[in-house]
Amino acid sequence: MNYITPAKMREIDKRTQEEFDIPATILMENAGRAVFQTAIDMLATELLTGKKDKKTVVVAGSGNNGGDALVAARHLINNRVEVDIFLIAASEKLGGEAKANYNRAEKVARTMAKSIEILTEGNLSSFKEKLKESQLIVDGIFGIGLDREVKEPQKTIIQLINESQKSVLAVDVPSGLDATDGKIFGVCIEAEETVTFARPKTGFRGNEKYTGKVIIADISIPKVLLES
Repeated sequence: MNYITPAKMREIDKRTQEEFDIPATILMENAGRAVFQTAIDMLATELLTGKKDKKTVVVAGSGNNGGDALVAARHLINNRVEVDIFLIAASEKLGGEAKANYNRAEKVARTMAKSIEILTEGNLSSFKEKLKESQLIVDGIFGIGLDREVKEPQKTIIQLINESQKSVLAVDVPSGLDATDGKIFGVCIEAEETVTFARPKTGFRGNEKYTGKVIIADISIPKVLLES
């Protein structure tokens, strides 16, 4: 695989927007749609094994990774998948495209009589019940920018996801993994599949236990930037 460091990926992302006039809106939409498509494929596999429902839990953090997950959640709901969305942040703390996609996902969720639940240490029991009922969990807690030990409530949330023994799809990078050098920040999502954007990250090497199968998604970043 042609690996890339998160620092280089952030530089390319910036150049994509500034030099090629491809806005963050398009990049996030394409990223979320790629996650959505893989989620549909994983749910189809679950259905083939005898599962009759298509229940999915989407866990979104406050950054762009969470925004990608919210895009995926919107498309899942729009395709009649029963989705429970949990946000690990107060909605007013979201910014930019993550905030915009929170608003979009919330409006689509309402059409299915659903709402986005703010996940804290105080309401983990509801989260645990939804995990038990789900066939798939989408991990959008942390992205490639994580550079510190995972604290609460994210630490317990990651542990609960792993303990659920359900299929997990990670968005860009399994939460808790240092995407640069592969260090584990205390705890880490153990994904069945990871949809990573543009290039696999250097921290993936030797960490198949956490990344699972790696799927590389084209999100409209110009190839000339990736090959430079």
